[in-house]
Amino acid sequence: MLNVEMLSTGDEVLHGQIIDTNAAWLADFFFNQGLPLTRRNTVGDDLDALVAILRERSEQADVLIVNGGLGPTSDDLSALAAATAKGEGLILHPEWLETMTRFFAERGRPMAESNRKQAEIPASAEMINNPVGTACGFAIQLNRCLMFSLPGPSEFKVMVEQEILPRLRQRFTLPDPPVCLRLTTFGRSESELAQSLNPLTLPPGVVMGYRSSMPIIELKLTGPANQRDAMLALWPEVRKVAGDSLIFEGTEGLPAQIARCLQERQLSLTLSEQFTSGLLALQLSRAARRCWPAK
Repeated sequence: MLNVEMLSTGDEVLHGQIIDTNAAWLADFFFNQGLPLTRRNTVGDDLDALVAILRERSEQADVLIVNGGLGPTSDDLSALAAATAKGEGLILHPEWLETMTRFFAERGRPMAESNRKQAEIPASAEMINNPVGTACGFAIQLNRCLMFSLPGPSEFKVMVEQEILPRLRQRFTLPDPPVCLRLTTFGRSESELAQSLNPLTLPPGVVMGYRSSMPIIELKLTGPANQRDAMLALWPEVRKVAGDSLIFEGTEGLPAQIARCLQERQLSLTLSEQFTSGLLALQLSRAARRCWPAK
């Protein structure tokens, strides 16, 4: 099984000034591709710290996804850190410089001299196209590890889907995605549910998980693809334990379930939200748009 890790960079991420949504997204996306992350690290905008963590993880990980630090400013250090860790210099990639120049020209804006930095990658690296922004990514081999360095925030997801995953599929034989069966209960305690589920004999490699946000408890049965049939055979026992407290199965979430029921029954709902400031209405309207997008 591939040892796949992620490294998030930036003082604002390390110090909690912004939420690392890319890390959560990548963990979920890779899990569903059969590539569950084995470790996540976060390092600030410090060259020595970045070089040290790249060298350290290059001895342990098969694949490392580095997010951030590819902008035009002095605190964007990912390219220099990767080059330093490998003991080589940076080179200006003329193809990407031309792409950036055209990017700004098409928008009627001059390109600042500082943007040239975004076309500099380690000498031995493969440039990775960025279809939605000005910072190219790159791939570099360091010791046993294939490292991909990508910008953020929204550019990250597009590049993972369009550029990184195809390269991983081409280079490695990826396992089938794991199976994850989920149901959500209301009004039962985590300890009560766990006590009732503990006697169940789980198939090899299968684990029972709990996610608590009282009074909501999610039960998750997770295991390798080769245990799918055994997990499906066991799932009715989990449902039986949930009993009347079960409110839905799957991953859609409660707002989507309510929106679906309202739509199917052609019902409307009026809310008076004195204390939630419109939060319930917002969640239901978003769920309805996802389920039934406008034509």
